[in-house]
Amino acid sequence: MVHASLKAIGPVEGGAAGVVQALDRAVGPDGTTMMTLGDHDEFAWVNDHPEPERERLLEDAPVFDPLHSPADPGVGVLAEVFRQQSGTVVSDNPEGRFGARGARAEELMADQPWDDYYGPGSPLDKLVGLGGKVLRLGADPETVTLLHFAEFLADLPDKRRVIRHRKVLGPHGPMVRAIEALDDSGGIVDYPGEDYFADICLDYIEAGRAGTGVVGNARSELFEAVDLVDFAVDWMEENLE
Repeated sequence: MVHASLKAIGPVEGGAAGVVQALDRAVGPDGTTMMTLGDHDEFAWVNDHPEPERERLLEDAPVFDPLHSPADPGVGVLAEVFRQQSGTVVSDNPEGRFGARGARAEELMADQPWDDYYGPGSPLDKLVGLGGKVLRLGADPETVTLLHFAEFLADLPDKRRVIRHRKVLGPHGPMVRAIEALDDSGGIVDYPGEDYFADICLDYIEAGRAGTGVVGNARSELFEAVDLVDFAVDWMEENLE
């Protein structure tokens, strides 16, 4: 699973598409590359309103199309270019959409849960189960999406949950559907620091548990997914209330 900052990497032959091609070559024909895509949701503000009002407010919203809706700009330019490349397979959850390329892409993207889309049975869970890794290419430390899976495993009371409503294509046409999950925007608990994902990531690197190097101009790290999740669960149980 890759998180990348094209700005940090610097000039690359072929631009963003050249980075995708380089990742394809790096994992080889038996490997798989995965990225978080999300969705460019211009009606996200609707979910700040009371639940009974949301369906009415979504009347003019476009229908989420997992194959064609643009990726969330917040996850970076590379995610949208990755999504558009021939051979990329995408999951169909508008709140937690992923993309994958390569030998295990279909397996990773299949049957993503509608609710708790980062939890058990999710592409993140499968990444851990397959012995996957997380590659950071100059990305900000708070962007490691795999830590959302650790939030499900951490033994903490009163984890904050959210319900969001999205307009999707149902069996009989467009419909508004509710999606319930742990709070993946505000955090599962209040935290006195700036961002506990960033603190976990930096503590993990400082502990010497990541492979480190330079890709282009970007300081980069490679994490073993299983080890990162174990570290994050212990960290959360010790530092979050």
